[in-house]
Amino acid sequence: MRSALRVVLTILMYAGVAIFLIPYVRGRITSGILFMILGAGLAVSCGLLRCYLTEGDCGRLPQGGRDW
Repeated sequence: MRSALRVVLTILMYAGVAIFLIPYVRGRITSGILFMILGAGLAVSCGLLRCYLTEGDCGRLPQGGRDW
């Protein structure tokens, strides 16, 4: 289950990057602000969800003593 969720979130994360880059490919950066906002939001949210739901090591670090 976790591996399938990780694959789906990874694909959605890269889809967000692709959506973000559409205005650059078309050459219409000023009219593509909506694409840039949606793409960046999708990439960041899917990346964070992938980290928190599937990696398991993205939480806070335990408070320990200094390492020096």
